[in-house]
Amino acid sequence: MASEDSPRKPTAAPPQPPRAVPDGYRQGLITAITVLLGFSLAFVRYWGFDAPGRWALRSLFSTGASVLAVVFQLIALYRALRIEDQAADEYRRTVRWFIASAILLLLGLLFAAIELSFIEPA
Repeated sequence: MASEDSPRKPTAAPPQPPRAVPDGYRQGLITAITVLLGFSLAFVRYWGFDAPGRWALRSLFSTGASVLAVVFQLIALYRALRIEDQAADEYRRTVRWFIASAILLLLGLLFAAIELSFIEPA
């Protein structure tokens, strides 16, 4: 029989269910991703077909960053549409993908603006 003075073994706490993202967060993220994706696709179309000037080696920087941003946005959209993204940890990773895509898109736009500044007016 165990005495009252003997130390007790600590009992393990029951596992906590993963924290869920509050209602509305995922829908807002999906909307933000699709809006930025629409802009990105429109910019890549413009930059590839309608922008003035000729393609040069420096065009690859802006085009590459913009296309990579679209790829990251598609990955973020795929992640946001999964059921697993309801968990807070997964949601945070999806937001990181989205933020990375936005940064890449800004870099692509910056490179494009720099490149357009080298074009002489007609």
